[in-house]
Amino acid sequence: MDSDDLDRNPLFRGFSPQELDLLRPLFIPCEYHSGTVLFEQGDPAEFFYIVTAGEVAIQFKPEDDQAIILTHIRPGGIVGWSAVIGRSRYTSAAFCTKFTRLLRVSGADLQALGTDHPETCNRFIDRLAEVVAQRKLKTNFPVVEFLENGLRNGTH
Repeated sequence: MDSDDLDRNPLFRGFSPQELDLLRPLFIPCEYHSGTVLFEQGDPAEFFYIVTAGEVAIQFKPEDDQAIILTHIRPGGIVGWSAVIGRSRYTSAAFCTKFTRLLRVSGADLQALGTDHPETCNRFIDRLAEVVAQRKLKTNFPVVEFLENGLRNGTH
């Protein structure tokens, strides 16, 4: 991976050069064509992704209704954080809406980092929590709109 990929991503703001050197080998560059499904809702949560180019759509399917697009993740954004926070399954689906480049890391590799370098891993988890919290604030609006439309149209 380009040595600047992690340096430029807000997720790694405040990391020392030594910490970035520990993290770089864990993140594998990947390229996917438009329409490629990264994971389905309910799949085992194995990988965490950082979008470096292109776009990934996050889709949620309620049990009793059609799937909805919650958000589009663009360069600098993250996908698949369930793999990092200890969830066994993804809570949404993710697919590429155009040719997309990603950095992929396995949740197991990050757990191993936590064993060997707990300070670096804790910093990563703290930064991830900040990014996820910011995204959740932004994605709640489409969910609320979806629910309001359902109530107005008499669907549940």
